[in-house]
Amino acid sequence: MPDFLFNKKLYYNPVEFAMDRIGGTWKIPILWRLKEKTMRYGELKKDIPHITHKMLTSQLRELEEEGFILRKVYAVVPPKVEYSITERGIKAIPVIEVIRNYGLELMEEMRIGH
Repeated sequence: MPDFLFNKKLYYNPVEFAMDRIGGTWKIPILWRLKEKTMRYGELKKDIPHITHKMLTSQLRELEEEGFILRKVYAVVPPKVEYSITERGIKAIPVIEVIRNYGLELMEEMRIGH
């Protein structure tokens, strides 16, 4: 496959490109939680252990910019914001599931092997 230039970054293969979109510590857990229901910021924060407010905000922003989630703001006081998964995000779920299952298997193998 030829090299792919996107947002001034050169990618050498499609796996690298995909993992740059959804990889890292927090994007997959966010998408995983939004796969079945719309959630508010506070719900996500409570449901994802160890994530900081700063990291949750930045990861939500990146996922929204990339088209994986939708942010809906309601004009009420206090402001109400909800996050939901988009079609692009839904397409990532089977990939995430395979990676998750592989990770669980690998963790089990490593635990038993030590």
